Amino acid sequence: MKTLKPALLRTILVTLAILGTSSIVSAYDFEVDGIYYSIRGNNVTVTYQNSSSPSYTNLSGEVVIPETVTYNGTTYTVTYIGPMAFYNCSSLTSISIPNSVTSIGNNAFYGCTSLTSISIPNSVTYIGEYAFDGCSSLTSISIPNSATYIGDYAFYGCTSLTSIDIPNSITRIRSRVFYNCSSLTSVTIPNSVTYIDKDAFNKCI
Repeated sequence: MKTLKPALLRTILVTLAILGTSSIVSAYDFEVDGIYYSIRGNNVTVTYQNSSSPSYTNLSGEVVIPETVTYNGTTYTVTYIGPMAFYNCSSLTSISIPNSVTSIGNNAFYGCTSLTSISIPNSVTYIGEYAFDGCSSLTSISIPNSATYIGDYAFYGCTSLTSIDIPNSITRIRSRVFYNCSSLTSVTIPNSVTYIDKDAFNKCI
């Protein structure tokens, strides 16, 4: 049986993720200061602008996500950066995530090619598959000690990333998570890690 090349396999998986996610987060409920949100009880998820073509067309430069937002007289806590929330937001250069956020969804910052810095708070426990895939301008990132899961392909193709410190809360480095991070020169792996998946650091030349 012929094995698919990683790049082709990644393209297929991303396409399937996009098709699958559209039924999970189909549309936003409201917009505040250019950021779109969907309501989940007393909390909100940062989501994308258009359910048929997930992308932001009006965000650029530095973006600060607030801890709370008010809509129709109700104040909601921002707890989740949803799947594909900033998908292909190529003009975004930096983003600050509040301490209220616990999860960063699959493909959340996929293709944010101008993103150079991001602040991930200690409240975040989950970083999804392909979360920062293709963020080719990202030079450094601090993964908090609260993080217990970093998904497959999470930092795939972050070609400007030079160093990474994996926190003690991580026990497994998953498949192709740092694949093609071609500028990576330093990685700190803690004693908590017991398993490194296939191609986790492939093409880190």
